[in-house]
Amino acid sequence: MKKDATQVHSRYRVRGQTLVIELEGRKRVLSSAPQGGGFRVASYILNHQVDAQSSVSGTQSLSCHDPASCLRELAVSMGIRASTVGLMTAVPMTQVVTARAASDGVWVECFATVGVTNAVRAGEWPPGDGAGNRLLKPGTINLILITNGSLSQSAMVGAVQVVTEAKSGVLRDHGVLSCQSSAAATGTGTDAVVIACSLRGQGAWHIYSGTHTVMGALIGQVVTDCVTHGLAKARAWQESHQ
Repeated sequence: MKKDATQVHSRYRVRGQTLVIELEGRKRVLSSAPQGGGFRVASYILNHQVDAQSSVSGTQSLSCHDPASCLRELAVSMGIRASTVGLMTAVPMTQVVTARAASDGVWVECFATVGVTNAVRAGEWPPGDGAGNRLLKPGTINLILITNGSLSQSAMVGAVQVVTEAKSGVLRDHGVLSCQSSAAATGTGTDAVVIACSLRGQGAWHIYSGTHTVMGALIGQVVTDCVTHGLAKARAWQESHQ
């Protein structure tokens, strides 16, 4: 396996407060994104930084009580007309980290923004009314995975599982605690995951993606690298802003 902790080949740019990833055509995507979530085919992925007042920056300040609508408007304002999956975070785009791993012609890349001020342990009762406002806390781990492989639907779901296991393992190894109970955190209350793969017939077919497969191993490696480096950046940023 060949691993490169920083260099990715996917086309991307940071435009203002937004990470824009071009999928170079159409990809099958599974995500928990507020815009374009679930299973779909998409050409772009956006990860947009919102401020403490939960607004989209641009020529106008847009209310983000409806994140999906805001992200659609943002895409249009950037001249993007193709199908888009959109995420939000309060983590600055200067904190974006990337990783790539490959084996026998199959590669996986990860883009991540990491914040953990909103860290929780799965199973803890939600604060307040439990509505789960995604925009009030800056602590979010957004993970975007792209592969040239073509995954079955069940393998795409399996990829989400491996992403979550790898992320939680890094948080455990680095002693990240829940902001609610001081128990070991498994993630944050607003995390999102995106899995993008080739259309069927345009990449090597993968029925499975668990941790006993090459695909699962590649996913685990890049997520571990990204969350580890992103966590270091997040802690450095917090220290510099105390």
